Amino acid sequence: MIKKIIVLLLLISLFGCYEGYLSKDGGDLTQYLEPSKLKELVDAPDENIWIIDVRPTAVYEKGHIPTAKSFSSSEILSRLNELPKEKSLIVYCETGGRAQAVIKMLEKEGYTKMMNWGGNTRWPYEFEK
Repeated sequence: MIKKIIVLLLLISLFGCYEGYLSKDGGDLTQYLEPSKLKELVDAPDENIWIIDVRPTAVYEKGHIPTAKSFSSSEILSRLNELPKEKSLIVYCETGGRAQAVIKMLEKEGYTKMMNWGGNTRWPYEFEK
């Protein structure tokens, strides 16, 4: 039994349970945590809220949440001039772990309006290519 608990804790630490994590001023974004609510945002975009896909560009191009902008985790810090701090950012990746790492990097750069949406596997709708 103890081995199972240790394995479970290890898996949680590797893949993370960051879905729904909010940065300092990201509280308003919680309304988009449910896939159906994010779909409403996709269908009626708000220019002040950006959906950010931090997966590698080649993976993004194979399919992503509609309206999502590609800022791969490996290049996002070199593209900060394209990412306005006044925008609210909903960040996702495959599982949520990479999104969380990006959010932590962005917090150090002064970004405060962010939510980790988690993994794209939560998106039950059609992906855009």
